[in-house]
Amino acid sequence: MSANLRLGKQRGLRRMATPEGHFTMVALDQRPPIANLVAAKRGIPAAQVAFKDMVDIKRVIVDSVGKHASAVLLDPNYAFPAAIEKLPAHTGLVVTLEDHRFKETAGGRLSHSIRDWSVEKIRRAGGDGVKVLAWYRPDATSDVLAHQKAYVAAIGKECTQHDIPYVFEMLVYPFPKSALHTTDYVESPEKMPDLVLDSLREFAQPKYGIDLFKLESPLPGATLPARDGSPAHLKAQALFDEMGRICKAAGLPWVMLSAGVTSKQFMRVMEYAYAAGAHGFLAGRAIWWEAMQHFPDLEKCSSQLCQQGGATLAELEELTKRAAHAWHADYTALDEVNAEGEVCAAYA
Repeated sequence: MSANLRLGKQRGLRRMATPEGHFTMVALDQRPPIANLVAAKRGIPAAQVAFKDMVDIKRVIVDSVGKHASAVLLDPNYAFPAAIEKLPAHTGLVVTLEDHRFKETAGGRLSHSIRDWSVEKIRRAGGDGVKVLAWYRPDATSDVLAHQKAYVAAIGKECTQHDIPYVFEMLVYPFPKSALHTTDYVESPEKMPDLVLDSLREFAQPKYGIDLFKLESPLPGATLPARDGSPAHLKAQALFDEMGRICKAAGLPWVMLSAGVTSKQFMRVMEYAYAAGAHGFLAGRAIWWEAMQHFPDLEKCSSQLCQQGGATLAELEELTKRAAHAWHADYTALDEVNAEGEVCAAYA
């Protein structure tokens, strides 16, 4: 029983989901995208963006849409001081572990955690889940692949130790020598479906200890064709279906990320994903990016976000209720309990 009785993981995922078992989550752990936005509006380099400006934007976002989300994704450095007190009691809390300052090498990107931050601290700080983004592409050099796999697996062991859900995100990226190279948090112009699917196959293995996948579209979200029964539609759907098959075979729920696409484009992404068995979304810029273009007028940002962002989130939630697959906590291991004290004795 001790190997299966993971009440913390089950309870954490339950906290992140709606009563119907869907994940309708909002991300505001973005750091470079928000810093670049502020820098452009202030006319300064991103490195000179003030801490207060970062905090102010994140506070506006969680204050405007946090109550409508099943869970919110926060980073500890900016979002915690900005928004933790504004997070409604009924809203789940997912917390970022990885540092956005990845190491770029000729053979690929190396991920690491935020300094002085850990799975244990996220649990102690009240987190319902740990989120990790690892930049990954299967054709990176062997040393890069070894580093990334070891990093992801080590966090999985810590999440198991502290019995907290592991929310894992991976993104394809361009190599430094590519003519299309960028370090921006956008969909890679080099992204090919096989890179996305092969990455998912790797990390769906039990040894990584992942509990919920946060996935990018196998095709650029802005280019997905209408779901009209055309050959282009069916070809794209087959790629999403393969993602669904991989996750189902692994017994893992999955949600989609928005990757900077527009709200309209993200709705189409979700239509494809739900047809393939997705359980929800964990989206950021598709919900709040347009409203934040009014910065530094925070009042105007808030007003538009409450209206337009709220409408986008409501539309996504309606689609989710209608088309998403539901996730339900699994407490069947408790069926083996036959006497007082067995849970306490068996719990790992």
